[in-house]
Amino acid sequence: MFDIGFAELMVVAIMGLVVLGPEKLPTAARTVGLWVGRIRRSLSSIQREVQAELKVEELKRTVAVSKEQVDKELNEMSQPFSKPFGEDSPAQKAAMDPPKTDFDPASFTADPAVKEAYAVSDAESAESAEQAEAAEQEIASAHEADTHAPESESSDTKRDI
Repeated sequence: MFDIGFAELMVVAIMGLVVLGPEKLPTAARTVGLWVGRIRRSLSSIQREVQAELKVEELKRTVAVSKEQVDKELNEMSQPFSKPFGEDSPAQKAAMDPPKTDFDPASFTADPAVKEAYAVSDAESAESAEQAEAAEQEIASAHEADTHAPESESSDTKRDI
């Protein structure tokens, strides 16, 4: 770091002996040594921290590159499976057809009890659909009445409600 030879150190030591004297020179040398040690430790600590940060940044870049590579390979590998059948295959055509609503499970049996059970469940589902629609209409009309209420009421009356 500094290019100080033995001769320069001897000149500094003699100057210190002349300026400080033989009584204060050991104390001064010890103090200078402590300060130099603290500065070296601080510099080495900062150097370690910088190296650790550089290593973390390098690892982050490596992970990002690896992630991109893995994503690319995953896309390449999953591409053949995105459409396992051709456009004109029966399986693809069947998958694109919407479900049929005219399916009647009671038509597969001759048992009158099963047919009666499905007839009852159809009637109940129609009844419940009508009830739900009526409830929705009541809620909508109540909401509409609330939104068209007069604004002349005081804020105290509104809080009491």
